[in-house]
Amino acid sequence: MAEAVATTIIDAPVETVWATLRDFNGLPRWNPGIRDSNIEDGRDADSVGCIRAFHLADGRFVRERLLELDDSRYRMRYNFETPAFPVANYLATLELVPVTNGDRTFARWHASFDEAPADSGKYSALISKDVFAAGLKALAEYVAHAPAPSIDDARWQGLRPAKVFTSSVIRAPLPAVWEKMRDFAGMKDWHEDIPQMAMIDSVRSDKVSGVRDFIFGDGQLHEQLTWLSDHDHAFRYRILKSPMPWLNYHAGAQLYPLTDCDHTFAVWTADWTAAPQDDLTLIPNVHENVFQKAFDTLDQQLFRSPAAGPARTV
Repeated sequence: MAEAVATTIIDAPVETVWATLRDFNGLPRWNPGIRDSNIEDGRDADSVGCIRAFHLADGRFVRERLLELDDSRYRMRYNFETPAFPVANYLATLELVPVTNGDRTFARWHASFDEAPADSGKYSALISKDVFAAGLKALAEYVAHAPAPSIDDARWQGLRPAKVFTSSVIRAPLPAVWEKMRDFAGMKDWHEDIPQMAMIDSVRSDKVSGVRDFIFGDGQLHEQLTWLSDHDHAFRYRILKSPMPWLNYHAGAQLYPLTDCDHTFAVWTADWTAAPQDDLTLIPNVHENVFQKAFDTLDQQLFRSPAAGPARTV
């Protein structure tokens, strides 16, 4: 199975970008590669199962079916009914994620499909660059000049993914960032409030079930690694010992490459159970003084470092 992907950061809040993107019939408004579009059978553009029929700028006729539309997580999924390219089993996903550090938007356009053996790699590269990357660039340009819509709903439609959701751009390639973050005992090197950290019983820091022992401020914590994925560039962990007034603390982070600038988009979330009055302090403290401070330190350490390559802008 082949894949195509493009990602970028759009300089607008996620609600503004989604207001444009969620219109399944709106491609001609923001994408110069689309000449016209029509929803078949008079259905609404946000009716799951509807089909949009459109012409590309070169005249090719394409039909796509809306398979999923999620206003609470800013995502749509669709397939080919009349393909634009000679591929099979095409499934595409367009998703947005808020960048909490700066109130911008991470956009990811991804598709999986089957190519003929003779075309191996051809359409993966073509769709990634000429369709997805070009489309995201056009979307960013359109949103920058379009009137901002009136947004009445709370972010996440009032259903946050976790108590703490922290996301930021780190100005370094994903492999350099992941090398730092996957070391479960290495956070002492990129968080100024952690003077010491080590794995209990000297186990490897990539051992799932391993526990790290460290000092944060005036308290001692034990955290257990529960998931580590070099494929997804992600990990999760839980707290076994902490002086804080919470129970069932679980947290995790994931990294995504930015294909247009070789930087990294990072997301870190945490959930737990605590008294409402305690959460008034706990939530902003974890967001600002743990997760965002860690991202800021990684960005400062890796930006312009030899391992990160030449400096670029986002």
